[in-house]
Amino acid sequence: MGFIKAFSDSLSGTFADQWLDFLMPKEGVPATAGVFPAVAKGTNAGRGANTKGSENIITNGSKILVPEGTALITMQDGAITGVITEPGGFIYSSDDPASKSVFSGGGIISSTLLQSFDRFKFGGQPSTSQTAFYVNLKEIPNNKFGTQSEIYWDDAYLNAQVGAITRGTYTLKITDPILFIKNFVPTNYLTSNTVFDFADMDNDAGAQLFNEVVGSLSAAFSNYTNDPSKGNRITKIQGDQIGFANSLSQAVEEAYSWKTDRGLEIVKVAIQAIEYDEDTKALLSDVKKADALSGARGNSFMQQSVARGLQSAGENGGAAGMAFMGMGINASGNIMGTMQQPVQAPAQPASAVPQDDPYEKLSKYKKMLDDGLITQEEYDEQKKKLLGV
Repeated sequence: MGFIKAFSDSLSGTFADQWLDFLMPKEGVPATAGVFPAVAKGTNAGRGANTKGSENIITNGSKILVPEGTALITMQDGAITGVITEPGGFIYSSDDPASKSVFSGGGIISSTLLQSFDRFKFGGQPSTSQTAFYVNLKEIPNNKFGTQSEIYWDDAYLNAQVGAITRGTYTLKITDPILFIKNFVPTNYLTSNTVFDFADMDNDAGAQLFNEVVGSLSAAFSNYTNDPSKGNRITKIQGDQIGFANSLSQAVEEAYSWKTDRGLEIVKVAIQAIEYDEDTKALLSDVKKADALSGARGNSFMQQSVARGLQSAGENGGAAGMAFMGMGINASGNIMGTMQQPVQAPAQPASAVPQDDPYEKLSKYKKMLDDGLITQEEYDEQKKKLLGV
């Protein structure tokens, strides 16, 4: 008992001529819907036994269309009797020995689908009348999240705890329709002609997902910013939809087992806004300054800074003035030698150069030695020069 495949292409040009009565997804289903009923189309012209109208009931001989990006599931007494994830046209048969309960098309979903079917399949012989509905396998958009107060996480790059208020949207995908139906969708959506819409404000299951995502944001930010293999920074999150989605998916899986228990997975995340607290803003400002002073740009800034300092020292006492920067005379000369364009102190006419007493100069160098501004070797060298020894 199960389905017989009639054709592979779900959009056959001669489909309307061949099947005058069949079941297909309900019209006007929003892109945010997860589950929606199969409804009868056309008039019954003797080609099938389905006369139940829009009550999403499939009976012996019913013909049903499975569009691309959907899964068809049939149920009886709360157990699954059949599942099709392969697009095409099918006929339900209760007596043909060649009919199958599962059509998976050999894709990625096949192995997990068979495992889930063996776990939840109908235990006895299904009757000829069963409930039929579709599960959306496409990427489901516009799932919102947001925090009313700051969330906090430890950031390895900033080496501090940071906090922010954030909001955005994410897309999710149903990776296992059987797990999704059995472990997550409320029973009232499976026993009535009702659309399970993630965006419906009255959908308690959808609201539960919202709360779980918000509860996982702190861990998701931590996963992203503390990944040493990627060198991720907090400032990259808003432009990395897939990278942050992986971090958020990991967080909700660890906390709520979305994929293993519910057959759900987050695909992309678009962060619309991040409002950092004042401490985090200050940290980010410091990081920007540090980045500006790194690499070639930082070397250029440093050279300009040293040049200005040496010029000022030259204008206020020559070599002795340079010592105020914490450098000995020789060290100052070495720095000047590495400058691409060293700044020279302006020369004075010979007649204007004062003739200082060598003993007075020696006293100054002795004081610089005592203050730790020059080394003993530098002091001894100047002593020899001044005393002519």
